[in-house]
Amino acid sequence: MACHLQLLLPDVYLNAASKLVDSDFVRAANKESGILKTMPKAIHFEGRPVWAEISLKAILHNLRVIRRHVGAQRKILAVVKSNAYGLGAVPISKALQKAGTEWFGVTCANEGIELREAGIRKRILVLTGFWPGEEKRLIRNQLTPTVSRVDDLQHIERAAKSMRGKSRGKSSRVPFHLKINTGMNRLGISPDEIDAFCLALADCPHIRLEGTYTHFASAEDFTAEQTAVQEQLFRDCLDRMRALGVSPGIVHMANSGAICARPSTWGDMVRPGAILYGYHQSFDPPQKKQEVMCAMPLEPCLSLRARIISLREVPAGQAVGYGARFVTSRPSRIAVINAGYADGIVRARTNRGWALVRGRRVPLVGTISMDLTMLDVTDAPDAKIGDVITIYGKDGQASIEVSEVAREIGTVTSDLLCALGRRVPKFYL
Repeated sequence: MACHLQLLLPDVYLNAASKLVDSDFVRAANKESGILKTMPKAIHFEGRPVWAEISLKAILHNLRVIRRHVGAQRKILAVVKSNAYGLGAVPISKALQKAGTEWFGVTCANEGIELREAGIRKRILVLTGFWPGEEKRLIRNQLTPTVSRVDDLQHIERAAKSMRGKSRGKSSRVPFHLKINTGMNRLGISPDEIDAFCLALADCPHIRLEGTYTHFASAEDFTAEQTAVQEQLFRDCLDRMRALGVSPGIVHMANSGAICARPSTWGDMVRPGAILYGYHQSFDPPQKKQEVMCAMPLEPCLSLRARIISLREVPAGQAVGYGARFVTSRPSRIAVINAGYADGIVRARTNRGWALVRGRRVPLVGTISMDLTMLDVTDAPDAKIGDVITIYGKDGQASIEVSEVAREIGTVTSDLLCALGRRVPKFYL
């Protein structure tokens, strides 16, 4: 089934799932429902009628909000790991680089190399360290490794010495960042290893410590003391390093939650993740979120849409979908969209939550399938085949945001963003 959409955008990047005709620059639009304004140039988007719209304009707005909030003197490390939370690391990083973002954060060497090959020239920090044997790939692609074990130093030193003069100037040393575990208990050297780290670093003439950081476990929780304890422990570690004659370099610890509400943690650089894409965390106590939203008005960047491909009149008392988990309580009009949990409508939304059609909320019903989802549009009698269903985003005055759905099903926003399926065409506005 071909999906004929009204499309236009001056600068759009597409993933491999996209199939376009007549233009390289497009975005999904719906002339009939008025979700998006009619565009002066029409093209055809052929394929399954499900797509995602990612607003680069919103992301850049959020970047400006963050920079104003923390002060222009601080560097920003944009967290674009896991394909920028499923939204597309290459096009998003290109836009952020053009807007002046100083650093990017990725999970592994492969993610960093993808950015380098796409033309990203700003600094890239590999946040979760490296596996012994890939040090030369990091150095060759000018990716900054994280040291999270004292033993990591010898691996980087050996690689830096063997590659001296090949990737950098003969006199330059390979920079790295040190991660200190202050309470997350995942990665990072322990505070009691600071002395051993400094001693080992003194024997590594081909590398240099450029930055030191930690990661907070519960920065959004203001009812507990964990973050304050982590921050103080981190500062104690920095003091010990300085006492031993080692400068920590760029100090950074603030993730999204700390950026929003803990100014004492901002240091020399901050690391926005979810807030960069327009989504605040759930704070405790809940009223803290209202305070944060007023101080930092973000714009969500994702809209996920599909079209109705089937409408069926179903009598009362009939089961809908796998396992008969929804049974009609009245004569019902059931719509089907060509999108399921392989596209980003997670299975946990079975019989839970809503989508939008023609500016109205309609319930999701039945088990979410891999490729299909059902909705009860009985109370939207004007809905018809071909109408746009908004899973995330705005339709007229109504909206459903990813963060809202995350709260409903007991997960986090990043979980749902990363669930966006690879086969879903992405259009960058």
